[in-house]
Amino acid sequence: MIDLNADLGEGFGRWTLTDDAALLSVVTSANVACGFHAGDPSIMRRVCELAAERGVRIGAQVSYRDLAGFGRRSMDVPAGELAAEVAYQIGALEVFARAAGSRVSYVKPHGALYNRTVHDAGQAAAVVAGVRLAAGEAGLPVLGLPGSLLLAAAAEAGLEAVPEAFADRAYTPLGSLVPRGEPGAVLHDPDAVVGRAVRMAAERSVTASDGSPVAVPARSLCLHGDTPGAAGLARRVREALEGAGVRVEAFA
Repeated sequence: MIDLNADLGEGFGRWTLTDDAALLSVVTSANVACGFHAGDPSIMRRVCELAAERGVRIGAQVSYRDLAGFGRRSMDVPAGELAAEVAYQIGALEVFARAAGSRVSYVKPHGALYNRTVHDAGQAAAVVAGVRLAAGEAGLPVLGLPGSLLLAAAAEAGLEAVPEAFADRAYTPLGSLVPRGEPGAVLHDPDAVVGRAVRMAAERSVTASDGSPVAVPARSLCLHGDTPGAAGLARRVREALEGAGVRVEAFA
């Protein structure tokens, strides 16, 4: 079984980036931008309504406060401030999710915050503290890279830690993502992306940038919504997974 998640609602005002309606017909979980790297109240509300209509689980995609840089610039944010900003983003999305008859079901950091929490214990702990602040004792599952300090901090705090993989990103031999600024960091060949998705789901493995095999014990597979032709590619990935006998459904 594998969950398919996609980054959605990544627009602002009249500017749009993701084909939310098309992607919501394919994925099982929607990472909704909460206004700090992209998204605005109207977009958040619309995506939540579409997700609820289609039975897609809603997740809060939290970020550094970086609209100009699309949340892809690393920032040194004090732990208390970051925890408050994470909670603020979750709370804002929860309003629209509940209005649509659904709820926020998990949290996933975006961009630079996601990558920073792989190795920065302080920032990872701050994200987890923000989740706890927003969700209380019930908590929320947290998506992150397998082996990351974020997932370790989430598990230590009693939150469900959900490892995920990326079919369209290159991996280092250590299992981290190749930085976007390096050549080959993002895969653009649809056949290669589909093939990697099937291998990740069926074999829990991927070939690293140096040709070595890397274990990816993922329960969720991310499909980037800002990739050109993302909806069509997502549809191909899902069809290939199901054709290979992989059950596509939201993680338990």
